[in-house]
Amino acid sequence: MDRQTLARYIDHTALKPDTREGDIIKLCREALEYKFASVCVNPAYVKLAYSFLQGTEVKVCTVVGFPLGASTKEAKAFEAAQAIENGAAEVDMVINIGALKSGKMDLVEEDIRAVALACKGKALLKVIIETCLLTEEEKVAACELSGRAGANFVKTSTGFSTGGATAADITLMRRCVGTEMGVKASGGVRDLETALKMIEAGATRIGASASVSIVNESGTGQKNISGSLY
Repeated sequence: MDRQTLARYIDHTALKPDTREGDIIKLCREALEYKFASVCVNPAYVKLAYSFLQGTEVKVCTVVGFPLGASTKEAKAFEAAQAIENGAAEVDMVINIGALKSGKMDLVEEDIRAVALACKGKALLKVIIETCLLTEEEKVAACELSGRAGANFVKTSTGFSTGGATAADITLMRRCVGTEMGVKASGGVRDLETALKMIEAGATRIGASASVSIVNESGTGQKNISGSLY
């Protein structure tokens, strides 16, 4: 896979709590240079990122209910709506993990739907299910609920919990959502080999902070992975 094709899979990410304005500016410049799909930033930096990327092909992505997912649905919906108003074209929300593990599936679906309604017609919605905290049955349920609630993607991880993306989880998630939704691998994707494994397993987007080094590893002679960008 050539560098340009690989770059279009990647959300170039900076979500650490000590991220500075200068880091966001650097992130945006790199995203423009390498033509990443988006930059993924915390809500407080959406306006700044949008000011650099407005009118380009690089989208601004942000996170909602991050990283715990324990906010109310009303708070998540407001956060999403405000981020969209500030320039976000993609929203990655964290599900109510505790509700899912408590078997309160209606609450989880309502939580996702509230954000989906805020995003409808304005931004793509990716649902972070935090796979490392779920059983296989819970992962399946989270994917099914995300689809029913109107999400566009399911995403593995926040990168702030006990584990990140695995190829096995991507395969499972792809099987659950079929071809109708995107699947984003995020958390622990730090090199080309791992990124290609995720794409081969069914990922249509990669979340990474090591994006530049990943794409710089790619080029002629690398393993050819077929896949369609969602």
